[in-house]
Amino acid sequence: MDSSERQLGAAPPRRTSGGALGRLLRGLERTRHSLAEKLKELVQGPARVDADLLDRVEAILLLSDVGPALTAEVIHSLRRSAPGTQVKNWSELLELVRGEMKRILSAVPPRPKASVTSGLEVVLLVGVNGGGKTTTAGKLAARWAREGKRGLLCAADTFRAAAVEQIAVWAQRAGVDLIRHQGGADPSAVVFDSVDAALARHCDFLIIDTAGRLHTREPLMHELEKVVRVIRKRIPRAPHQVLLVLDATTGQNGVEQARRFLQFAGVTGLVLSKLDGTARGGVALGIAKELGISLQWVGVGEGVEDLVEFDPDAYVDGIFEEQTG
Repeated sequence: MDSSERQLGAAPPRRTSGGALGRLLRGLERTRHSLAEKLKELVQGPARVDADLLDRVEAILLLSDVGPALTAEVIHSLRRSAPGTQVKNWSELLELVRGEMKRILSAVPPRPKASVTSGLEVVLLVGVNGGGKTTTAGKLAARWAREGKRGLLCAADTFRAAAVEQIAVWAQRAGVDLIRHQGGADPSAVVFDSVDAALARHCDFLIIDTAGRLHTREPLMHELEKVVRVIRKRIPRAPHQVLLVLDATTGQNGVEQARRFLQFAGVTGLVLSKLDGTARGGVALGIAKELGISLQWVGVGEGVEDLVEFDPDAYVDGIFEEQTG
């Protein structure tokens, strides 16, 4: 496969292992503890899986922000497949729920990404204020730089105080160059210059960090459309990836955010940030199911390596790990 066909981060799904799995498990610790404790309280000995029990399991999943769509499907499936099933304890009930989640999530197809025809892959990061876009941009750049790829970061957040300085620190940590303008500059101008620079330097990737914007502010959302148009003046099918960065602590508010950014920016994948700071990590499962947008990366800490590729099996196991048996 030559550089014109390469897609960064497009390798077939694989099982998370080693240090990455450890970071994922640590990031999901609060979600795992919350869910497990509630199930322990619900089933303290042998129990029959009946309508009443499933109603209470449904409430627990919703409180863990698994999301209404996925929760409804899990419960509906269990009503069909497990009526009257006898479980010895809460951990057997947990295994039933885990199995259904895995089955359902494995059926969510990834949203197709544009093929790379120029040798340069353009990745646009979008999301609301404070969601973790800049940190994610730095972590992605560092990861791909470690793989031997040549890249650039673009500081297209020109309005937030200290935004350019923040991404400059990340660029230094990642070992990649940064294209920046003065504060208050037109974001589209920075993006245009960044694309030109990345092409001239024969880069493998360009990661564009955009300003945070509330999904309810339509003029700001239209500004994203302008950024995309500017990119396409130089590379017609770019950006090849549009990653929506969601703060895990937002819970189900993230569903509406995802829906609006999908409408205005053509989101191709999700990044769930700050997973280590919340017990609401199930939100990613609900969004994946409800909107059909694949979760691609999970942020599990502040370190440069604390960005884990999303694997549905590993993620679901992370919610339940160490609580079975």
